[in-house]
Amino acid sequence: MHSVLKKVTERIARRSAKLRTQYLDQMHRTAESGPHRTHLSCGNLAHGFAACSNADKAALANNKAPNIAIISAYNDMLSAHQPFGAYPGQIKQALHDVGAVGQMAGGVPAMCDGITQGRAGMELSLFSRDVIAMATAIALSHDMFDGGVMLGVCDKIVPGLLIGALRFGHLPFAFAPAGPMTSGLPNEEKTRIRKLFAENKVGRDELLKAESQSYHAPGTCTFYGTANSNQMLMEIMGLHLPGAAFVNPGTPLRDAMTTAVAQRIAQITPLGDTYTPICDIVDERAIVNAIVGLNATGGSTNHTIHIIAIARAAGLIVDWDDFASLSAITPLLCRIYPNGPADVNQFHAAGGLGFVINELLCAGLIHENVTTIAGQGLEAYTQDPYLDGDSLKWRSGVTCSGNKQIVGSMDKPINPDGGLKLLKGNLGRAVIKVSAVAPKHQIVEAPAITFSSQDELMERFGKGELERDFIAVVRFQGPRANGMPELHRLTPPLSILQDRGFKVALVTDGRMSGASGKVPAAIHLSPEGLDGGMIGKILDGDMIRLNAKAGVLDVRVEQKEFEARPLAKTDLSSNRHGVGRELFSGMRARVNSAENGALSFGWNDETP
Repeated sequence: MHSVLKKVTERIARRSAKLRTQYLDQMHRTAESGPHRTHLSCGNLAHGFAACSNADKAALANNKAPNIAIISAYNDMLSAHQPFGAYPGQIKQALHDVGAVGQMAGGVPAMCDGITQGRAGMELSLFSRDVIAMATAIALSHDMFDGGVMLGVCDKIVPGLLIGALRFGHLPFAFAPAGPMTSGLPNEEKTRIRKLFAENKVGRDELLKAESQSYHAPGTCTFYGTANSNQMLMEIMGLHLPGAAFVNPGTPLRDAMTTAVAQRIAQITPLGDTYTPICDIVDERAIVNAIVGLNATGGSTNHTIHIIAIARAAGLIVDWDDFASLSAITPLLCRIYPNGPADVNQFHAAGGLGFVINELLCAGLIHENVTTIAGQGLEAYTQDPYLDGDSLKWRSGVTCSGNKQIVGSMDKPINPDGGLKLLKGNLGRAVIKVSAVAPKHQIVEAPAITFSSQDELMERFGKGELERDFIAVVRFQGPRANGMPELHRLTPPLSILQDRGFKVALVTDGRMSGASGKVPAAIHLSPEGLDGGMIGKILDGDMIRLNAKAGVLDVRVEQKEFEARPLAKTDLSSNRHGVGRELFSGMRARVNSAENGALSFGWNDETP
C-alpha cells in the first residue's frame, strides 16, 4: 500500500473517530432488533402489503422472505433514466425467482443539468440532491424492507440516493445503472460546432442538429461528466456488481446484470447467511478508493462536493486536503471527453474500469480488502461480466490497454497526477481540475473583471468587450446565494478567448460541472461571496494570480487594504422566486460550504 494512501486513510479515520463510532452504534443497534417488519402491528402490515398478490402476502406475513425496496429516479424525459421504466417489473420477477419479494417503495425526482444549463431551474440542481436523500428516507420509512435496489444515474441523483440509503445503514443496498447510450457525434465535432455558434458563425438549426446527433438515444450521455463519474464511484466503492457501470441499455448483458443485482441483494439481507449492511461497505477505505478513482479517471469536479456529503452521511469527515494529497500520488489513466476526444463506450472497449482498478490495485493505490455487495474484495472488480448462454458469469479482465491513447497504465500514464488541485491563498480555498488544461495555461496572472452572473459575462463577450488578458471573477454563485448553479455556459466563450491567444481564467464560488474543460477554473471558492468570502472584495483591475502548479490563488493587493474593503453588494431578489425557487429558501438559509458538502440538513460535528 502506498504510504500516502495509508496516511490519508488513517487521518480520515482519526478525524472521524467519534462521529463514525456514533453512526455505527446507531446502525448496529437498529439492526439488532431484527427485520422491522416483524414489529409492525397487523394493521400496519396489512396496509403495507394490501396491493400485493396473495403469494407475496403470504411470503411477507411469515417473515421469512426478504422484501426488497425499489427506489427509482425514473422519468422518460431524461435519456439516462428512461430505461428504468421497465426495471421494477424485471426486478420483481428476479426476486420471485429466488423466493423474495420486491415492492416499488418510492420515486425520487431526477433533473438534468444538461437541460437546465443557463436557466433558472439550474438553481434547484444542487439542492435536488438533498431532496432526493429526503425522498429516499420517506420511501424507506415504513419498516417494510430488508434491503433496497436503487435506480439512478445522473448528477445529483446517485449521491442523493446514497446519502438517503446511508441513513438506513443497517440495510443492504445496491445500485443498478442503466448504462450509456451508444456513441453519437464525436465529441470534438460537437465542441467545434458549439464554438462556431458562440461566434455567430453557424445558426441554431445547425447547433441543434449537432447536439441531437450527440444526445440521440436512451442511456447516459457518453462524455465523462458527473453522471458517468457516479457510475465509476458506485463500482469502485463496491455498490455495483463488477463491470456494471458501462454496459449499454437494452442489451441482454444489461438485463442479466439487473436481474443478478436484485437477487444478490436478496442474498445479503438480515434474513440470509451473508448479511452485508451498507454501513459496513461505505467506510473510510471506500471513500478513499472513491477519491482515487475520481483522480485516476479524470472525473467530475462536482464530486469534490458530493463525496464529502456522502462521507458525512456515513459518519466520516473528509476535506479538500485529502483530495489534494491523493491526487498528488494518483496518475491520470484515462483520456475521456472533456479530457480527450474519446467517450465512455470507447473507454469501456479499451479496458474500462476493470483495467483501471487492476492497475491501481497493483500499484497499491487503492484498498483491496474492503466490503462489497459482491461478497469479495475489490479484486473481483477487475473482472468482466459476460453471458454464457443465458448464464451471467465473470472472467479475468484485460491486463493490457486496448487503446493507450484512451487508457494508460501505471508505467505510461496520461498524466503523472490526477489533475485535481487544491488552491489556497488570501481569497480562501478552491479546487481546480487541470487534467484537460495545457501546462502553459495552468499559471495565469491577469487583472480581474468582476461579474455577478454568467449572463453578464456572456453579454460582454457578445459585445466584444473581453478581447484581452483577464481573470473572470463570477461571484454570488455559491449555495447560499443562488443554489450554486453550474456555469457551463462560460466554457465556449472563455475557450474562444484562450484560443485567440489571451490569458484567461475563471474564479468563482459557483460550480463549473463535470464537463470542465481546457480553461483554468478555480471553482467552489469558499467562503462564498454571500457568506463574507473575500471574493466579494475584488475590484476590477486587481491583479489575481492563479497558479495551479503551486496550488496558489491570490489577489495581489496589500493585505491591510484588501481586508479593509467593504464587501460588494448584489441584488439577488430575482433569484428568490420563479420555477419553485421560493420553496428552497430554507435550504439556502442553512446550507453549509462547498468544502463541507453543501449540505442543507443543518448537520453539525455532533450529528451522528
